[in-house]
Amino acid sequence: MHAYEMRLSRAGLPVTDLGPAIAEESDPLLFATVSGAHLYGFPSSDSDVDLRGVHLLPAEALIGLREPEETRSRMWDRDGVEMDLVTHDLRKFARLMLTRNGYVLEQLLSPLLVRTTATHQEMTALAPSVLTSRHAHHYRGFATTQWRLFEKTGELKPLLYTFRAVLTGIHLMRSGEVEAHLPTLLGEVAAPAYLPELIAAKAEAEHGPAASAGPGRGRLLADVEALHAVLDEAQAASSLPGTPASEAPDALHDLVVRARIERRGAAGADQEVLDAGGVGIGGQR
Repeated sequence: MHAYEMRLSRAGLPVTDLGPAIAEESDPLLFATVSGAHLYGFPSSDSDVDLRGVHLLPAEALIGLREPEETRSRMWDRDGVEMDLVTHDLRKFARLMLTRNGYVLEQLLSPLLVRTTATHQEMTALAPSVLTSRHAHHYRGFATTQWRLFEKTGELKPLLYTFRAVLTGIHLMRSGEVEAHLPTLLGEVAAPAYLPELIAAKAEAEHGPAASAGPGRGRLLADVEALHAVLDEAQAASSLPGTPASEAPDALHDLVVRARIERRGAAGADQEVLDAGGVGIGGQR
């Protein structure tokens, strides 16, 4: 088993050879990673596989009259496993990197690589320059949305998403690092002791009820509110800047222009990186 397949297998993915899943794309994929419950560390036996990444449109797709396909989404079933692939064009993704969108940074920095290129590695190197204290707003808002969904459905999935988002935000504010893996976060940030029990219960069913494990809603709400207060404090004390580094927009602009103009040559060079490592892991066998 290849090194990348071992990482995907340890993350609980039922399918580790994802090359065929991305081979049908019409434009070059600069990277593709696994997101969702597998990245967050609480997949279920029936979890779908969420693939996220960046494609590179040709210049003519952006300068003509037709609206460019800046976001693409595809869903399919493979051996009984539901899979979906969502990608943004490089320009759109770079613009999102300059906002307080933590979700795109989690996709970019996901260790669950399916395909990587030299351009992806350059984007990854630029990620620290776009991290700001304002990313706390993203995680605060996402956690609030997931808590409302939990109140509506009573399912473990949105409850764990709630805790995961708040803890990722706290860790980011304190360390300047994006960590999306909930079990890892439990070793980095003080959190309720019952969360491992909830993770274990979630492994049994993607849409299982929270009532079957953990405390009642009153205790859950109190703990979530307490973590929101910790996130507020961590943001106020964070050493992260309030805006991206001054050089970040120009660096991303240059990357996008270079990749677009040199698409044919860059695609060939990137393909060499991909082929060197099987399915996009740049030389790792």
